[in-house]
Amino acid sequence: MRLSGRLTRVYDEAKGNKWFHYFAVFCRIMLALGFIPSGFVKVNGERFASGLSNNHPLGHYLEALHQTEYYYTFIGISQLVIALLLLIPRTALLGALLYFPIILNICILAYATRFEGTRITTLMLLANLYLLCWDYNRIKSILPFKQRNEAGYSASKKPLNTQFPFLFFGCVFAMIAAVIVINQFLYDIRPGSSPMECTNGCPGNSNPKACEDFCDCIYNRGKPLHECLVVYNKAKGTNQ
Repeated sequence: MRLSGRLTRVYDEAKGNKWFHYFAVFCRIMLALGFIPSGFVKVNGERFASGLSNNHPLGHYLEALHQTEYYYTFIGISQLVIALLLLIPRTALLGALLYFPIILNICILAYATRFEGTRITTLMLLANLYLLCWDYNRIKSILPFKQRNEAGYSASKKPLNTQFPFLFFGCVFAMIAAVIVINQFLYDIRPGSSPMECTNGCPGNSNPKACEDFCDCIYNRGKPLHECLVVYNKAKGTNQ
């Protein structure tokens, strides 16, 4: 059997299992809940993550975005509409398709600014990918792959299987743990979400003085992240 045929059979088996259905619903609800609060904040004209200092690398971006007036409101309305689409079964696929470029952008932005939210945005991106895979049978015709008529069965014509997929959910929990652990050691230093959070991490840093210089560069002098990283690396070399 071709690899594509095996994948199709695995996909059909997943579509025929009620636990995969439950997980898809769970992902839809969680992703919608992720957009509803931030959407309301933008529609109300408030700055998202208002507790984040303007001197934080992400704070620079959020403050500039907040000043774009009706474009900022448009983003909020879009998030609310997409959340609503996700919650309605008939429009869930459209919601997932619209959600993907936004959460991908947010995820990359979080990593680029070393924001503490890299873990949650990564998990949201993975949940979004699951929803897109879940509706693969509906979107495969627009994908740039050669389509073949594979022998398989239609899960919709059979009663749902109630067997719990231990392997799948074991992989889900393993992936969550991997995201948390990898993010813990991904960066030598992060700016945190506040000056206090940044400096509180300095005692555990390999070079506390360099860490303090980095925090001062970010929050007191308001320098860009890349410049403060240069300061940090230079201080590390000097203090070693």
